[in-house]
Amino acid sequence: MCILNAKNSVVIKMQKRAILIIFLTVFIDLVGFGIIIPLTPFLVTSFGADAFMVGLLMGIYSLAQFLFAPLWGQLSDRLGRRPIILVSLLGAGLSHLMFAFADHLWVLFVARALAGLFGANISTAMAYIADITEKKDRSKSMGLIGAAFGLGFVLGPFLGGIFAQFGDSLGDVAPFGKSFAAVGAAIICLLNFGMAIFLLKESLPQSLRSQVKKRPPRFKNITKHFSTPVVGSLMTIFFLGTVGMASMEASLFLFVKDQFNWDMVTASYGFAYVGVIMVLTQGLFIRKLMPLWGERKVLLIGLFLFAIGIGGIGWAEHVWYLGIVVTLLALGSGFMNPAINGSISLLTSNEEQGSVMGVNQSLSAMARIFGPAIGGWLYVHAGHSSPFWLSGAFGAIAFGIAVLHRNSLPEAGKQS
Repeated sequence: MCILNAKNSVVIKMQKRAILIIFLTVFIDLVGFGIIIPLTPFLVTSFGADAFMVGLLMGIYSLAQFLFAPLWGQLSDRLGRRPIILVSLLGAGLSHLMFAFADHLWVLFVARALAGLFGANISTAMAYIADITEKKDRSKSMGLIGAAFGLGFVLGPFLGGIFAQFGDSLGDVAPFGKSFAAVGAAIICLLNFGMAIFLLKESLPQSLRSQVKKRPPRFKNITKHFSTPVVGSLMTIFFLGTVGMASMEASLFLFVKDQFNWDMVTASYGFAYVGVIMVLTQGLFIRKLMPLWGERKVLLIGLFLFAIGIGGIGWAEHVWYLGIVVTLLALGSGFMNPAINGSISLLTSNEEQGSVMGVNQSLSAMARIFGPAIGGWLYVHAGHSSPFWLSGAFGAIAFGIAVLHRNSLPEAGKQS
């Protein structure tokens, strides 16, 4: 009995170490990505382009992810998670370098397309988590990936501002002076690549890789998973939620400027607040609540809070009310994302984890292509509140789908 307990203790420690390493891998990579965000409008306009080109440049990243995320997921099922994550980290670092040294607008577009192409590590990281966790711990461990994602997005733009100030001090001394933030992002990604080479171990056994059959073409693979009962419904819920979030993100800066006369700094603090709440929810609250409630209850509560919170922004006439609804939005999003990803993983066979996570992230990328365009158009042509009301409607539809399938949703994370 003592020997058995000792072995279990060793396994648990190795599992926690692997989860920590994959958390750091995703976090550091997203920090590098977040650094690029505030730099993008500056570089595009420095080439004489307009705001429309800024939107296209941001959209091409998501388009490349939509096209290639399923492919990377399939490859990770056949070749293992480690080589795909390593290639994605190296490719991200090199694409940021290309972005920094771009001397023509088309080079910026190529660099961001390559960054989207190599942005495979989120879905592969989720498959990695599925490989190393038991079913009862899978959904709350998925929350850590979401926490790493959110934390990287909060810290990345902050570091981008620091790097930009340093770049301004370089001036024309170095060819990358004005785009030093992109060089900093590249350095961070390449250091992350070096760390992963030594610390990241393979999670998918060779025996499972050998069982993987040849996958159908990319779009057939998307259709296959999307048409799978319950899994397809969960992907629809994830898509609707992501469209709603992307639409809200495109409009909220304008809304608080017009409604409350906030400047960019104040609005950034508001976004950072939402990000921090989501990080705490996915990294801490989920780990406490998932064993008590299970995936089904966490998902339903998350979707309910999400719909009320994001739709409620449209009625915000006072700052205190806005604070309440964005808190509900952040809590709801923090609850539903790990519950959705965990449930999809639990309903999928071990040899298809990478494939299904790749398809799910591909749909998320597609949602981020259409969401900002929908939100921006509605804000201008249908009223300042309309993007948030539509996003709330998407959340309500997603909640209704979850209620219809509630008896088929897994509850592996619930522990008596």
